Amino acid sequence: MTNRRANDARPTNEEPTQMASAKDENKGNDIVDGIGDGTVDATAEAGNGDVGNGDAGEAPITTDEIFRAHEGGKLITASTLPLNSTRDLSIAYTPGVAQVCEAIHDDPKLTRTYTWTGNNVAIISDGTAVLGLGDIGPKAALPVMEGKAQLFGRFAGLNAVPIVLDTTDPEELVETIARLAPSFGGINLEDISAPRCFEVERRLDEMLDIPVFHDDQHGTAIVITAGLRNACKLTDRRLEDLKVVISGAGAAGVATTRMLLSAGVTDIVVCDSRGIIHEGREPLNEVKATLAELTNPRGLRGSISDALVGADAFIGVSAGHLNSEQISKMAEGPFLFSLANPNPEIPQKIALEYGSVVATGRSDYPNQINNVLAFPGIFKGALAAGATRITKSMKLAATRAIAAVAAEDLRHDYIIPSPLDPRVAPAVAAAVEVAARNDSTSGASR
Repeated sequence: MTNRRANDARPTNEEPTQMASAKDENKGNDIVDGIGDGTVDATAEAGNGDVGNGDAGEAPITTDEIFRAHEGGKLITASTLPLNSTRDLSIAYTPGVAQVCEAIHDDPKLTRTYTWTGNNVAIISDGTAVLGLGDIGPKAALPVMEGKAQLFGRFAGLNAVPIVLDTTDPEELVETIARLAPSFGGINLEDISAPRCFEVERRLDEMLDIPVFHDDQHGTAIVITAGLRNACKLTDRRLEDLKVVISGAGAAGVATTRMLLSAGVTDIVVCDSRGIIHEGREPLNEVKATLAELTNPRGLRGSISDALVGADAFIGVSAGHLNSEQISKMAEGPFLFSLANPNPEIPQKIALEYGSVVATGRSDYPNQINNVLAFPGIFKGALAAGATRITKSMKLAATRAIAAVAAEDLRHDYIIPSPLDPRVAPAVAAAVEVAARNDSTSGASR
């Protein structure tokens, strides 16, 4: 797939919103739009009218401009070969193509070499968790999937095809995606609400011989972990020593918890709309029961206010509001990653007053936690390695690569690279490819 306006390399305004996504556990709404699971008092309001500015000095982006840009869609398919003569036709199509078909029949691995699958990702959604809009259905989700495809092309040079499915049943989603899989080199699951997204990804990962990656879970977790690594480096702390509070037990919250545990954090307390998740709390679904076993080593109980006492870091992946009294009870100079958008869980004024490092999901504030830093390079590296799955070691390699790009110029307002930094995707791709080849469970060629 290629951009309809090839000369416009900069993502449009809705794309950065899509990039920094994470879901709440019930509706799966993206944190970037400030609608969450009610872990803290919800106060975010949806914006309307003009959607803000582009780059510095540019005119505000208007609603009319947005709709004009989307007319006819944002993607086209394009041939890589000329078709100007009968010779061209004989090579690209019949009779020449039959030789390639027979070769692939004899050796299916040649599909990656002689079709587009080696450089092609399917972006698949059921429309149940689109941005901050929630369950708006597959047709309304399609503009977002087209935007995601643009990001794959822009940042990693990968083809990506948006596919929306008219079913919300996990069984039907798994079966349909599995049947589509032979046309693609990787599957990027997008905007599928929790907790169904966990089952869908797990089963596809077990069934398919190509990488499957739910960006709303792992993309968010990877970029958060990269930011936290650099926050520690900047302030001379260690991940292993942090007491971390995560607000939100949906897709992003669960994945971030697992990623931070893998990165070395040992003290994580996860809160949902009913407070601290702990063993013995009823009722807990299967996902939260597992979280209770993996987290909260001090056995805390109560509300998020109780969890924050003495905490070194707050990670918000569920919209709402925390006040200065709650934040003042944290350890001195905490890391405050308030990722709800447009209104962070912690108002920016309060966050800057108390936090040593402050990050948000907004593009107009420093330290934006943005998924586009992760997923293009991850798929690029996985496909280059011929990996059949994306493993924990590959995700950790991505966190280190993202952090390393910013590490030499660290400041309190720069712990994470810009999503437009051209160094990021190649660095992530290279690190992920190496990690895949060194990981016997990735299925990569060695």
